[in-house]
Amino acid sequence: QARLVESGGGSVQAGGSLRLSCEVSRDTTLRTNCMAWFRQAPGREREAVAGIFTRSGPPFYADSMKDRFTLHHINRSGTLYLEINNLKPEDTAMYICAAAWAGDSGDCKTTFSRGGTFAYWGQGTQVTVSS
Repeated sequence: QARLVESGGGSVQAGGSLRLSCEVSRDTTLRTNCMAWFRQAPGREREAVAGIFTRSGPPFYADSMKDRFTLHHINRSGTLYLEINNLKPEDTAMYICAAAWAGDSGDCKTTFSRGGTFAYWGQGTQVTVSS
């Protein structure tokens, strides 16, 4: 059964850093090759953060996320990490990991940009940033 489990969120002060983890089941790694992080704040639409075509990389980012976000994917375990530096109060959100099958890197980027077409989603990990 495909499964994604996020961890690493918490309450931090502005300027701090966090590393979020998305651990995936063996079944997930067999069924998917496109992974991404999204975030959703209360009352706001889900927002794409970063993604990767796990077969070949490199990671890609939403335009507003390029400066302080870094995505890492570990092929051996399938784990996806998201490092966030210089956290700001506006980063407060539920961060959610997603996975899908894509034909190629371009297809993965298209899936990422459309946001809602990933087949598998985790429950999310909450990040709260105080000023």
